[in-house]
Amino acid sequence: CSAIDACESSNGGCSSKAECRRTTPGNRACVCSAGYTGDGIVCIEINPCLVNNGGCDRNAECTQTGPNQAVCNCLKGYSGDGKTCTYISLCSQNNGGCSEFAICNDTELTERTCTCKPNYIGDGFTCRGNIFQELLRNSNTSRFYFHLEALSIRDISGPGPFTLFVPRTDILNSDPRVKDWIAKGVMAQVLRYHMVGCANLLYKDLTAITNITSLHGDLIHISYSQNSLVLNNKAEIILSDAVGTNGVIHVINQILVP
Repeated sequence: CSAIDACESSNGGCSSKAECRRTTPGNRACVCSAGYTGDGIVCIEINPCLVNNGGCDRNAECTQTGPNQAVCNCLKGYSGDGKTCTYISLCSQNNGGCSEFAICNDTELTERTCTCKPNYIGDGFTCRGNIFQELLRNSNTSRFYFHLEALSIRDISGPGPFTLFVPRTDILNSDPRVKDWIAKGVMAQVLRYHMVGCANLLYKDLTAITNITSLHGDLIHISYSQNSLVLNNKAEIILSDAVGTNGVIHVINQILVP
């Protein structure tokens, strides 16, 4: 007589994912393979992600890759190896894309708000101070700023409001009359002729006006035709509505002469 091998045929009736082990003659035991669970007759793949997120960080996604195998990947807005995930502050890099004159606040995952600092106005991505400061920050208007500084003209650093018509930097640099005006001591009068006090006049406001009085005291004539605003029938507004906390700047292509 020979012992009957219960595992000889059809894996002893065990699951294909189990090992059939002979015990006593004619008997066997079914043991699920590594990565599987069950009674040996039925073996189910173990998904480690179902228990404690598979050992991943709570801010990570657990993805099953095989029997009792998984990988951990940090969720969007977090960085790490998946076992440990750290929140990425949007504001920690480049001020979150906000203006340098804005405060960046992390609000929620992949979200942040940009708010202009006190004494600045704007949407948080672009923030402007008073128009005296803004002259220096723009290459089109910086030359005008340096002329004001050289003559200690600080009229437009006050509360305002002011409207400014600024000859573009290259115009001020190339016009030979500027040196002559400085030599004769009349440059301050020329500069003040480009300023209007007690008014924050945007482009659309100017289209409805024919004359305004400058800080110098003389009138500036305004004409509007063919979608173009022209001052004193000569200087055209080429860039408009740079709004600051105490007024607005318009760039013109000619120097106004009182």
